[in-house]
Amino acid sequence: YLKESERVIRPANMSKRAPGKGLTFVAARDETEVAVINLLGSLFLGPTVGPFEVIDELVDEAQKRTPVIVVDMHAEATSEKVALAKWLDGKVTAVLGTHTHIQTNDARVQPGGTAAITDAGMTGPHDSVIGVQAELAIRAMRTGMPVRFETAAGDVRIEGVLVECREDGRATSCEAVRVPV
Repeated sequence: YLKESERVIRPANMSKRAPGKGLTFVAARDETEVAVINLLGSLFLGPTVGPFEVIDELVDEAQKRTPVIVVDMHAEATSEKVALAKWLDGKVTAVLGTHTHIQTNDARVQPGGTAAITDAGMTGPHDSVIGVQAELAIRAMRTGMPVRFETAAGDVRIEGVLVECREDGRATSCEAVRVPV
């Protein structure tokens, strides 16, 4: 499925032998072409090629087709997400951090016109420990023993980021959003 899908991408900095791709192009509602790049952080998440080793080439490839470029930085370390956003300031439309499930309070447009947030948050139950029934997550942490995690219920929210940009791809606003379901 990953080989053929245009809408599902995998981290671009995985092995070249991994199925799928880490850069795709999609049309926005107004038919503007948007490049989407997915990267996996290298700190605390296991073996990959470092995101900084591949991002410049991916941005160059995307810029050949569109000025509107969104980078999903799926990483554990906030420092890695912030560093990538600073490196890409003025080169891409947005760098949106994902993975930690906790929406951060740092949505911003950087001086060069790149929108950024350290973590966009999660869609799911917020009366939980990152979506898991709290008592199960706490048991695992207190005992150090494996526990089968179950999805929590209640206080379900959709979280994300709303980025607006000009035709040249420069962001004009970046706002964290949280919608109760």
